[in-house]
Amino acid sequence: MNVVPLSSLSALSPLDGRYASRVAALRPLLSEFGLMHRRVQVEVEWFIALSDCGFAEFKPLSEAARGLLRSIVTRFSEADAQAIKDIEKTTNHDVKAVEYWLKSRFEANAELKAAGEFVHFACTSEDINNTSHGLMLKAARAEVLLPTIDKIVTKLTDMARTLAAVPMLSRTHGQTASPTTVGKEIANVVARLAQARSRIADVKLLAKMNGAVGNYNAHLSAWPEYDWEAFSQRVIEGALGLTFNPYTIQIEPHDYMAELFDAVTRTNTILIDWSRDVWGYVSLGYFKQRTKAGEIGSSTMPHKVNPIDFENAEGNFGLANALLTHLSQKLPISRWQRDLTDSTVLRNMGVALGYAVLGYDSLLKGLDKLEINEAALAADLDSAWEVLAEPIQTVMRRYALPNPYERLKELTRGKAITREAIAQFIDTLELPEAEKARLRELTPGNYTGRAESLAKRI
Repeated sequence: MNVVPLSSLSALSPLDGRYASRVAALRPLLSEFGLMHRRVQVEVEWFIALSDCGFAEFKPLSEAARGLLRSIVTRFSEADAQAIKDIEKTTNHDVKAVEYWLKSRFEANAELKAAGEFVHFACTSEDINNTSHGLMLKAARAEVLLPTIDKIVTKLTDMARTLAAVPMLSRTHGQTASPTTVGKEIANVVARLAQARSRIADVKLLAKMNGAVGNYNAHLSAWPEYDWEAFSQRVIEGALGLTFNPYTIQIEPHDYMAELFDAVTRTNTILIDWSRDVWGYVSLGYFKQRTKAGEIGSSTMPHKVNPIDFENAEGNFGLANALLTHLSQKLPISRWQRDLTDSTVLRNMGVALGYAVLGYDSLLKGLDKLEINEAALAADLDSAWEVLAEPIQTVMRRYALPNPYERLKELTRGKAITREAIAQFIDTLELPEAEKARLRELTPGNYTGRAESLAKRI
């Protein structure tokens, strides 16, 4: 069998192939390298904190030793990750390989070497893994997810305000309906995204460091009188910046992960909805797309400028949501005090969030190409005078005219209505002349309610 060397062309996942450059920001955070890096960070912070417990057997580390340890974290390289991977070939245990590698870095320092057995002291692998996953998600959320979503919100907010006064025919059930403005429809998306973004940002990232089954058994066997729970909380919240979870089995239950992934899924769903709407507006001619020299829309139809960015966004959001939904449904479930089904699934966090980021990137590219086509919008409105049946019958109700809904239904339902037909109908109504004049001033283009002001204030 011919083995093809790994490259961007031979990668099984398009995230590491065709789209590698577009998700590069996630790679150092959610990859195997990223997991190893955070494991080293957790081991180092636990080790330093232990030295400050006041145990006679482990004196406080010198400032020089602390600096050296933290420099191992800040300077962690791909070569370091590979060295850990090489150790894992022997141990067949990824966390133990990190412990052995870290101890090997102590060989040239007498102070650290003497305290080497306090590396990974009283820890189960999940004490290191769950905190590492929390740190990975913390960085991915703060450095990639939220800033990218914020770019979308900013872009849409600018569009909502710029296009606040541009009237547009609505379509409910695909049929002509009361007019709105382009900006107001975009403002609706901004409002939804603001709520969705806050749900992502507000999820507390939990962690535990309490031993093999969550009870500090090993810790207390060494120092029975020490408050290990308080110590664990100090490390998790003070040194690592996560939120302490006091009640766990061997693993942190991952409920917060489910909450976070569900929040991202909801955000993606809003953007699928918007991507489909924009696709439709492009099809109607409401938006034009700026072309780029050399680009081809169709291999056989030269005129085409396809809305491919919105189609790509929709497809990638769908992939992201399928994976994120599996993660949120599977991760909180563990047989008894622990099984390993979460471990292999957690390695796909980067894949799930990678597809989300790819969707955000595609959507932003598409939005940057859009140009409003006011002529098409105006023509569509001018062919839909039947939408004024709503305000006319509402004014008729105010003045208690009989059967207003039924009379307008008879006039308009399923019929092509003109400005003249509307004016003639208004002339027949038993209304004050001032009200008739006001109704005659209505057009599909100015019957937009508070759409403009709502869009401008978003």
